[in-house]
Amino acid sequence: QVQLAESGGGLVQAGGSLRLSCAASGRTFSRYVSWFRQAPGKERAFVAAIRWIDSSTNYADSVKGRFTISRDNAKNTVYLQMDSLKPEDTAVYYCAARLSPTISTMPDEYAYWGQGTQVTVSS
Repeated sequence: QVQLAESGGGLVQAGGSLRLSCAASGRTFSRYVSWFRQAPGKERAFVAAIRWIDSSTNYADSVKGRFTISRDNAKNTVYLQMDSLKPEDTAVYYCAARLSPTISTMPDEYAYWGQGTQVTVSS
């Protein structure tokens, strides 16, 4: 069993930055860890993923060049550095873990989820 806990959300002005953290406990991280986000009235959407074994990454087109996903083995933590934030980035951000060695951008294919952290970007 994996427990995930996000932190680092908050209120920031457009153009600003935030760094989200996702700390794991219970067992070592699954093979893929991803960030998703869900805005009010919208479906949960893929943001970024990192493969634990080699740190290879994938990003949604909407965040490429602005967001960076990374991991710290010693702390069992995954980070999402968010720069050049826009009002449309406002959402609850969730981290999720997946056992399969293949990437997926579909929320239903992730077994473990954190509780979410709110990110609000003001214009």
